[in-house]
Amino acid sequence: MTKAKTTNIGSNALPKVSHGQGCYVFDSTGKRYIDGSGGPAVFSLGHSHPEVNAAIKQQLDQIAHGYRYTFTSDPLIRLNEHIHAQTGPGFEHIAYVSSGSEATEAALKIALQYHFARGDRSRTRIIARERSYHGNTLGALSVSGFAQRRKQFEDSLIPCTFVSAANVYRPAVEGDETALTDFLADELEQNILRQGAENIAAFIFEPVVGAAGGVIPAPAGYARKIRDVCDRYGVILIADEVMCGSGRTGSWRALLQDDDVLPDIMTVAKGLGGGYVPLGAVLYSDKVAEPILATDGAPNTGHTFTGHTLACAAAEKVQEIVRRDQLLERVRKQGSILMSTLQEAVGDLDAVGDIRGRGHFVGVELVANRDTRKPFDPDLHLTDILRARTLDAGLILYLVNGTIDGISGDVAIVAPPYIASPAEFDEIADKFSTSLRHALTDIGAA
Repeated sequence: MTKAKTTNIGSNALPKVSHGQGCYVFDSTGKRYIDGSGGPAVFSLGHSHPEVNAAIKQQLDQIAHGYRYTFTSDPLIRLNEHIHAQTGPGFEHIAYVSSGSEATEAALKIALQYHFARGDRSRTRIIARERSYHGNTLGALSVSGFAQRRKQFEDSLIPCTFVSAANVYRPAVEGDETALTDFLADELEQNILRQGAENIAAFIFEPVVGAAGGVIPAPAGYARKIRDVCDRYGVILIADEVMCGSGRTGSWRALLQDDDVLPDIMTVAKGLGGGYVPLGAVLYSDKVAEPILATDGAPNTGHTFTGHTLACAAAEKVQEIVRRDQLLERVRKQGSILMSTLQEAVGDLDAVGDIRGRGHFVGVELVANRDTRKPFDPDLHLTDILRARTLDAGLILYLVNGTIDGISGDVAIVAPPYIASPAEFDEIADKFSTSLRHALTDIGAA
């Protein structure tokens, strides 16, 4: 019999996963890996948490899913309560989806429907930032400044204009953080004016940029100033917290740490359900909901598995544990420990240009010249080599390239589960240090 072919990325080269426990994953040979990045910053409680597993099994014994147009459910209602308790006022409405990409799609549609319901039907354009990533569907890719993932689909993407990345390490203008923030806010305002405010529906951004930039917190005061610009011109502000939210940075809302700025719409996923069952959500305010409800009765978004009962049961238990065990406080307090542990392990290397982040969300940017911040030649494939080295060492990291311009730029993202201990930070840092030094030798840069 001919073996079926597969198009799964790396399916013939990657180890085959067997099981996981806590911060560790095991492959089919029995090899153990410490999960230094929570996969793609998703496994907030680690793997095989017994209480979450029990909640999933209990729900399956009752029913897997009650279709959203026929039923609501206790897990969905209780999950709503957990989210409202964590976010506070300003997000009175929640629509569930099955991924971060779907959450972006829903956020864009809700923003557009809001303007349509108000009679502002010319407001159809979106503004986003360079070096941003909002998902892998066509709509989400359209607002993502991520060249590697867009290039095959450019001719099919919806129109979107981009403003500069908010990157203190690689600023768009000379000067201090205040100068950078002023420049970025003015650039957004000028973009709106150039296109005509009557044509702009929304501005979407990541409070802490994830994969596209390699963990980049915005400069001080940035969120407040773009909030003011959007308010001035009636533009909906969308905060994409799929990767940086749900506690990853030490607060349930990442923007809480940026002057407690409230967006009009916020997307969450990843840490919401902790990777147990696919789940995402879009949260939005009464301001956004009222014209939609008055005109259309409901937001025109949703899918077959919207509010999936089993997924909500899993996420409800994840969020219950996060609150009960005070894991946000743990992540917030341990952030400085994780940062200093990485600094001690690899900060002496000339190839380490920047170590930045918040909570259990840290990016280590690798450079060919620390003084000039010149990146490594992309033809050296440093991240590919480092990925192989870390896996060989029994370490999982989220390694990204093209973080500067879509071609150059190498960053290692360290984002361990919220339950990780300082001893596990030490193990992550030690294996990362060894792997990075080997990888730099491999490319002749040691």
